Amino acid sequence: MSIEGWIVTGGMDWRGRVGEVWAAEWRRTDRSLADLSRHLDAAIASVAPERGHALDIGCGAGATSLALRAARPGLRVTGVDLSAELMAVAQARAGVAADEGLRFQCGDALAVAAAEGPFDLLCSRHGVMFFPDPVEALASLRQAARGGARLVFSCFAERAANGFATLADAVIGITPPQDEGYVPGPFGFADRDQVGAWLTESGWQPDNVVRVRFDYVVGEGDDPVEDALSFLSQIGPAARALAQAAPDERRRMETALRETLLPYRTGDRIALPASAWIWRAVAHGDG
Repeated sequence: MSIEGWIVTGGMDWRGRVGEVWAAEWRRTDRSLADLSRHLDAAIASVAPERGHALDIGCGAGATSLALRAARPGLRVTGVDLSAELMAVAQARAGVAADEGLRFQCGDALAVAAAEGPFDLLCSRHGVMFFPDPVEALASLRQAARGGARLVFSCFAERAANGFATLADAVIGITPPQDEGYVPGPFGFADRDQVGAWLTESGWQPDNVVRVRFDYVVGEGDDPVEDALSFLSQIGPAARALAQAAPDERRRMETALRETLLPYRTGDRIALPASAWIWRAVAHGDG
């Protein structure tokens, strides 16, 4: 996956440039998803057992793992991500809490799940949309879960409902991708009916799905417009176009983006409209 354009090019990229950028930007990426995270963390806590073992899939800088551990101190939590840089951030954030009860591991989530299961809970904040084959991946996760284990994850809803993705289309000249079936990436799980079918086919019983509309915060502080421009130059669909533009064209794009961002400013904050699904499912059968 290329972070600049959110174009999936393979998991190995998370072990290099992509992981480095996300690790450097973890505070602003966590900020952008904080409004969603409070809903996701509550959904996870509502079904999390007091004890057992939980797996946080694609845990990034560790926010979801840390929230789960705080809510369920008796539950062992393992966070897994492909990026060594993000795992270093997560370990540092956990500090002394990163003991036998909270562990971060660099590696492939499916391999870790197979090696360390069975799990009593599997969860993810936007980490499930990047598998090459979603049914195969969800089935593998089911095999690593106990019968009756819970799966809770968030994923972006349709691209058109997410301002961070559409904001730069006209300004920068990005052509929205055509709907050609499943493509690994941020909107790979946007189709609620399709995801429900995948879960059922892979051995999970969908229990609940809720659309959450939330504020995706891209800028804050004394000059939130410049903060937003800086963030969007690193993360999201506009980043690649800005990076590849000639100096004069980049300045034109940046000026246009500033003007486009201004209407979304409220005080010292710029928040774009966003929408995500929060899914809950139960593992069928024994395991």
